[in-house]
Amino acid sequence: MKKLSRGVGVMMAGAIGLTMAASVYGQSASLDDIPPWYIGVHGGYTRYEGDEAVLNGGFGSLRLGYDYSQLLSFEGGLDIIPYLKRNDVYNYDTGVPVPRRGLDGESCWAAGVSADTLLHLNIADNRHLDPYLLGGLGVIYYSKDREFRNRTDLNIRYGAGLLYHFNPEWAVLAEVVGLLSVDHTEFNFMPTVGVNWKWGARVPAKYIVSGGALDSDGDGLTDEEELKLGTDPHNPDTDGDKLTDGEEVKVYRTDPLNPDTDYDGLKDGEEVSSYKTDPLKRDTDNGGVADGHEVIEDHTNPLDPSDDLLLFTLNIEFDTDKAVIHPEYFDKLNIIGKVLVRDPKATARIEGHADKRKTSNYKYNMDLSARRAQAVRNYLNEHFGIALEHMTPVGYGFTRPLAPNDPITGNDKNRRVEVYIRKGAELPDALPIKPAAAEAAPASEKPVVAKPAPAPAPAVKPAVAAPVPAAVPAPMKP
Repeated sequence: MKKLSRGVGVMMAGAIGLTMAASVYGQSASLDDIPPWYIGVHGGYTRYEGDEAVLNGGFGSLRLGYDYSQLLSFEGGLDIIPYLKRNDVYNYDTGVPVPRRGLDGESCWAAGVSADTLLHLNIADNRHLDPYLLGGLGVIYYSKDREFRNRTDLNIRYGAGLLYHFNPEWAVLAEVVGLLSVDHTEFNFMPTVGVNWKWGARVPAKYIVSGGALDSDGDGLTDEEELKLGTDPHNPDTDGDKLTDGEEVKVYRTDPLNPDTDYDGLKDGEEVSSYKTDPLKRDTDNGGVADGHEVIEDHTNPLDPSDDLLLFTLNIEFDTDKAVIHPEYFDKLNIIGKVLVRDPKATARIEGHADKRKTSNYKYNMDLSARRAQAVRNYLNEHFGIALEHMTPVGYGFTRPLAPNDPITGNDKNRRVEVYIRKGAELPDALPIKPAAAEAAPASEKPVVAKPAPAPAPAVKPAVAAPVPAAVPAPMKP
């Protein structure tokens, strides 16, 4: 049992290593719409080399798999070989086979566990034929002693296979797995066939409209209309925004497949029932700030333009994976700096946003957008002396788009930094102002920093940004 435990430990360590090595490459694609977990029932034939102590035998296998991406899957398995007969060897002197030495008995059984990584060679959407390569580790335990062998065999697994997906739920497969025994360099093979079932997936329904106009879900749209629109004939609210599909199409003219038609941060149903805003208009009161931002972040009235914060939208093009501001954007930042200098009690919320592509990673984009917001904050602090505690940098990644994203190219409208300024915030009169980093600019271009003065309205000279970008942290790897 100690040898078995040691073998299992080695196998698990190798499987973890394969997983970590593959995960860096495997995130290039994702299965957004299909659940990742599946169960397989497999069977096949174990073919041993001729000098092994046992003859070939059939086996059954249970597999648990996880589709990490369209490129990579990970599987763990339990194999049972119920009967292995003692091998024979041909006696050239007598011309008849005799039992081969090496097995303690006439037969035995074996069981094994394994961990594999599958590399899919066809990563197209809606694939049916799905060829793959396989690699992993396994341990097989034999019930009887074998001469010059341990009861446990640690194997390196390799092979290839072909899946055929009938639909997102069911698939059949055929594969050939090679087993390289680590202890004695034996090459054995396990041809396999099986069936995989993915739980949580559904076979797409095929709807046929016959007779009169059917409205199965009672949402005000016929089943035929819903099939043309792409909505679910058996779900009255396909996008879950608290408006029925019929209300969206025939009353409010909103998109029944998008819960936030105007991309303002509020669901269409919330706008209609709770806030009385226009679900087709991002800024109902034309005050300059989107309805969702007023409700969620600013706590202002989305129907009153007078309380809207001052919004500056910066379409700053950063280098890939970088958060360094280039000099061509200093003029736009200087405008924001001048506004904040004129109102020493003002506060700013600086929000970084990103677009979304098929390969985008949620956590990485959240971190990167936060660092880009931090870069703007640093610039305003270093060049205009705006106190850091008066500016709040936030990263939203791709969670708050302005417009739809293309799965390949994203959308440059969504790559932006927004600065929301709240005038006259209740802060102490004496601001801790850090001197601007003016030494890098010519004398005529040195920024002027507002300083506290006893007069109610101190005069402030216009500030001009020094052409030095703010220091930012080194970029994180995705």
